[in-house]
Parts: sequence; C-alpha cells; structure tokens
Amino acid sequence: MDIKRRNFLKIAAGGGLLLAGGVPAMAREPKKLSPEAVGMLYDATACIGCRACQTACKQHNEMPVEHSTPNSVWDDPVDLSSKTLNIIKVYATGTALNKDSETDGYSFIKRHCMHCVDPACVSACPVSALKKHAQTGVVSYDKGACIGCRYCQLACPYNIPKFEFDKPFPQIRKCQLCDHRFKDNKYSACCEFCPTGASVFGKVSDLLAEAQKRLTLKPGEYYNYPVAHIKSAQVSYRPVAKYLPRIYGEKEGGGSQVLMLAAVPFEKLGMPALDEKSDAAFSENIQHTVYKGMIGPGVLLAGLLFAAYKNTNKSDE
Repeated sequence: MDIKRRNFLKIAAGGGLLLAGGVPAMAREPKKLSPEAVGMLYDATACIGCRACQTACKQHNEMPVEHSTPNSVWDDPVDLSSKTLNIIKVYATGTALNKDSETDGYSFIKRHCMHCVDPACVSACPVSALKKHAQTGVVSYDKGACIGCRYCQLACPYNIPKFEFDKPFPQIRKCQLCDHRFKDNKYSACCEFCPTGASVFGKVSDLLAEAQKRLTLKPGEYYNYPVAHIKSAQVSYRPVAKYLPRIYGEKEGGGSQVLMLAAVPFEKLGMPALDEKSDAAFSENIQHTVYKGMIGPGVLLAGLLFAAYKNTNKSDE
C-alpha cells in the first residue's frame, strides 16, 4: 500500500474545504471578570527594588533559596523559575542615573502570574489541573490532576508557569496570589510586606479606579499612596512621577487581575505587546470549528481510508 504525498494533501485539503464551508465557527464570548475578583496594582514608579516582596513570597509559599552565582549565600534568582514565583527585574539604559526615565535612566518591573481574565493556560490544560476561581478569579494549580504535559507553559503569553525538571515527582509552579492565606483574612504576601505601596492588593475594580486616578495626577504633586492593601489606612506620602498614559493589564490579552503603571514603556520593561483579544477565546474558536461533531476528523479519516482502499486495489491488480 502506497499513499502518495500528493494524494494525502488533496484529501486533507478537500476535507478542510468541506469543513470550512459546512461547519461555521462556534464563536465563544470573552470571559468576564467576577465583581469580587481580587488582584494587585503594581506601580513601578513607587518600587525601590528592595525585593522585600521576593523574600515574603519565598517565606509564605515555602519556596527554596535559589543561587545564580557561585558561592552565593543570598537568594539571587535572575528570572522566574520553579523555585521563584515572584521577581523584581531592572531595566537600565545609558548612564542609568535617573529613576523612571527612558533616557539615561532605570526602572523596576515586577514579574509573576498576571491571573488573566480569560487565561490561556486554563484553556490549554487538557485535565483541568489549572482552574480559575469563579469568585476570586485566582488561577490556581492542582498537582493531583496534572499529567505533566506542560501545555500551559506553551500557551501562556507571559511565560509564567514553570516545571520542576529537577524533581522525581515534578509539578508546575506559579504565583497563586497566596490564596492559601485567604481563609485567615490575609492576602498576597508580596503586597503585605511591600514597604512603599508599590504593590497593593484589593478588588480589581478598586485597583482599576486607583490606577485611573493616578493617571490624572500632576507630576511633582504629593499623593497619599496606599500601602499593602487598597483599603489600608497606611499610606506613603510622596511626589507623583510622570506616568505613561496606560494601565497595563487592563485590556492586554483580554485583561488581567494584575494591573501595572510605569513611566517607561512596558515593552522596554519586558512585558509582551498583546492584542486586546484573548488567546484562549481565539484558539477555542478554532478547536470548536475543527472538532464540532467530529466532522473534520471524520472527513479526513474517511479520505485516508478511501485512499488506502484505492491503492490496495491497484496493488492487487
């Protein structure tokens, strides 16, 4: 039996055309954020790079110390990993003398899971090991359900989920907003222990209102920045920086529960440039079209069987 490549391509193309003409796409509406969804607002202009958030994250999530330099006694990761769920990175250019300046300046940026409104990792996971909580919106991981396929790593536009390659029984590791602390009326440790209010926790609706308010402030004026929690009475009184007129995370990739403000373009800070549409909704539309009623695979299989039958008859003759 010999199925020529040309015949295979003809059959596959024919099945695809039949599918495209006869089966319309099942367009999925983008997922909406729960009114009770929680998250955080990170303000790069308020960050001093102390990395107290990194230390708190390690401590309250029982994560090991990670060494990037030989003989180091300090926790000094260079990027997110299976041992580091939250990290402060630095952008610098030219002389790097001026904070929050795109020219001869520097800026900090905080990286961890963005807890997308319509997460691609949840959509890609074939066994629902990653789930989005209906009320809080936290994207959490169930190691008992995980099969180690790592599709979530490929799907995430922020390159967040990390796999424990160095363990005999590995799992995916990522920020879960310290949701294990919620039952004790506590919240993300990185926000609780941030001394300047660069990271504040709260309802996404409140965080968005705060971010929008900051964009209206005049650079140089003094403002009471809330510390730790958006509803906290504790504040940090300091001058306002010249923000970029953009709230990163408000619309990118369908929106996220982690919002960011900065004075330097986010792409230069290492954040991906994303469309406003969710990758998950787009990919699921394709999947629903191809696999609706198994018509697409059925057409292709029928074509292959017919080609095999035809070639077998020719061989017998």
